[in-house]
Amino acid sequence: MTTIRVLLCDDHAVVRAGLRALLASAQGIEVVGEAATGEEALALSRKLTPDVVLMDLQLGAGMTGVDATRRLTSGDGTAHVPHVLVLTTYDTDADITRAIEAGATGYLLKAERPEELFAALRAAAEGRTTLSAPVADRVMARLRAPRPGLTPREHDILRHLSEGLTNRDIARTLFISEATVKTHLRRIYDKLNVDTRAGAVAVAKERRLVP
Repeated sequence: MTTIRVLLCDDHAVVRAGLRALLASAQGIEVVGEAATGEEALALSRKLTPDVVLMDLQLGAGMTGVDATRRLTSGDGTAHVPHVLVLTTYDTDADITRAIEAGATGYLLKAERPEELFAALRAAAEGRTTLSAPVADRVMARLRAPRPGLTPREHDILRHLSEGLTNRDIARTLFISEATVKTHLRRIYDKLNVDTRAGAVAVAKERRLVP
């Protein structure tokens, strides 16, 4: 059996110690390192080349778990690209969306049984997706729910957003005020279930709302 090399990333030392002890009881799983911050996770991933990074979303000061996940799964200038399995207490739609868009292979809640965590780590090492049951339910509910459509004006603003225009540039192009642009952006974010410009553009391209 091939041993799965795991890097822990959680800002609480007690949590990391508990995870290390728990994973030591699992056959074929080895904890090769611990990181308290996203920055440490990036540095240790380059050095230790883990198969899976077990990532918390909230890491206190500095880089967030989502930012670290995005950097890790993009390669961050290195040849080694680990899989990232999110392990968190947060199960909001926004948290789930951000983590998955950042490249997380799976999304697990800390309330899961140890056997579920072991199975999720093995799945992640193989590139297979694992979601906690409550997370899967939320994802399915979102997919089944009717999505509010964008207005023609919102489509225009989203298109200009994808072209890299600033709020001021968009306002000048469409002959509206910056305040009006910001109002439309808030509505666009809400309809696309994102909270950043980059997130809006990513979802828009995924759904082919913009070229």
